[in-house]
Amino acid sequence: MKPVFALLTALASLLGARASRNAARRPWYLALRKSPLNPPPWVFGVVWPVLYGLIAWSGSRAAVAKDKPALALWGTQLAFNAAWSPLFFGAHRSRAALVDLGLTLASASAYTARIARRDPAAAAMMVPYLAWLGFASTLNGAVVARNPRLLAG
Repeated sequence: MKPVFALLTALASLLGARASRNAARRPWYLALRKSPLNPPPWVFGVVWPVLYGLIAWSGSRAAVAKDKPALALWGTQLAFNAAWSPLFFGAHRSRAALVDLGLTLASASAYTARIARRDPAAAAMMVPYLAWLGFASTLNGAVVARNPRLLAG
């Protein structure tokens, strides 16, 4: 794997970790009415390292394939990914976070479709991430729908 992809992905991960540190115990988060599908906090600590590893590996393979449009989409999805936790946990802007999540899913899907033409294995590495983004959209959407007063400001 090319180290730059591991580094960029680690930076996105660190931004998210910093914003979401101890989130499950913060009063704002505890007050939210969440989806019954919301997993316990430890699940996120298991899932995200695997997803970030696959994202980095896929991007590295796109670099080897020298697919510049795919690399631009890879970077775009990673930037949107990095913005979600600061929006949701840091700024308490759940609606904006949901929009960001939609943009993450759109750019990750476009990247996956693009790289599938050159490197099907790189595209396959993105499938668990795409599935998780769909699930996360459900969870974020439930927060927006179930908490209109907490989100009014």
